[in-house]
Amino acid sequence: MATIFSKIIAGEIPSYKVAEDANFYAFLDINPLVKGHTLVVPKREVDYIYDLSDEELAQMHVFAKHVALAIQKAFPCKKVGEAVIGLEVPHAHIHLIPIQKESDMLFSNPKLKLSQEEFTEVANAINSAWKAESK
Repeated sequence: MATIFSKIIAGEIPSYKVAEDANFYAFLDINPLVKGHTLVVPKREVDYIYDLSDEELAQMHVFAKHVALAIQKAFPCKKVGEAVIGLEVPHAHIHLIPIQKESDMLFSNPKLKLSQEEFTEVANAINSAWKAESK
């Protein structure tokens, strides 16, 4: 059975896409910790990130790096934190979160409630920076 992320990648469920290539898809977390909180997923459905081949894992991190650089351009921050938890959805994914302090990465923090317009603005800002980064 396809995961929610596979359905997002296939376009069956809408998402706020920020970047995509042949193997990976990046989109905004619908329950973000901060503006710019993005998920990076492989298009191939794999539950555990360390079940990816070494090559796939390396490619995923390089893709995530470029998305993180775009997030940092769109949302100036000290760093873009990376988290791999993988318990909430059985599809490998990386959280990229713009942070000013370590506590910005606490998943127990209250989640932001953004409007559709705000999500669209955030996604467009990151996507524009990603396109510039990818050239």
